[in-house]
Amino acid sequence: MGLFGAHVSAAGGVENAPARGSAINADAIQIFSANQNQWTPKQPTDDNTTAFRKNMETERPIICITHDSYLINLGSPDAEKLGKSRNGFLEEIDRCDACEIPYLIFHPGSHLKTGEDKCLTRIAESIDYCLHERPNSKVNLLIENTAGQGSNVGYRFEHLRAIIDQVQKPERMGVCIDTQHSFAAGYDLRTEKSWNDTFNEFDKIVGLERIKAFHVNDSKRDLGTRVDRHEKLGKGYLTMETFWCLVNDERFGEIPMVLETPVDDESEYADELKILRSLIGAPKPK
Repeated sequence: MGLFGAHVSAAGGVENAPARGSAINADAIQIFSANQNQWTPKQPTDDNTTAFRKNMETERPIICITHDSYLINLGSPDAEKLGKSRNGFLEEIDRCDACEIPYLIFHPGSHLKTGEDKCLTRIAESIDYCLHERPNSKVNLLIENTAGQGSNVGYRFEHLRAIIDQVQKPERMGVCIDTQHSFAAGYDLRTEKSWNDTFNEFDKIVGLERIKAFHVNDSKRDLGTRVDRHEKLGKGYLTMETFWCLVNDERFGEIPMVLETPVDDESEYADELKILRSLIGAPKPK
């Protein structure tokens, strides 16, 4: 079940990421396709992206997904920041297409005290703008659910549905579910029953077919605290039953399940991937 992996560095060039995935025995990797903390990052060259595509054919990872820059806010009420965010998102789309990466994950945005509904509409308008500007793009856009920290939207399943309902090309939209964000937002995932209740609710509101990836994280903060703080598997407020449910849930089939837990070195992800794989078909943890 699932394609297990982790977020790996693209330092030195995106072409180096696939081998880093192989080093931790990852079936899937996630990368930043450029510096995530700069508005004008160094862009990968044609040589970089060509080498990336070649290395994805020869290294272990089957799929790579990307995460957009932390600076981007597609729901910003400030015209200048919204313009920069849209331009930055267009560059994210371009890099995905150049690398032939199928999914671009993005945090929906923050309303900055201007109201959630207006923010959700601005996000949809931003997506429409970007897809209109890149009519030949093949990348699909995955909204990541949020913990609801600060003025972030996307912490309710209804928010995700509202964005998808308002975009002109809903067929290009999917969802990435972050286990820590879900828990912090108030969705209990600690038992098999609460796991199923949560995803049955998601199915009614958004549709399980929209889920194209998972971010797999334990939580440093308790249920409903709306604080975005990841923790290593088994070290936080979630349970090993949570992750047992994830890896044995047939509804999610072969989709990327990517670790973003805090590590001093990404080689540590190899041990956490062993933990996830050990839960497949195992008795439910007590």
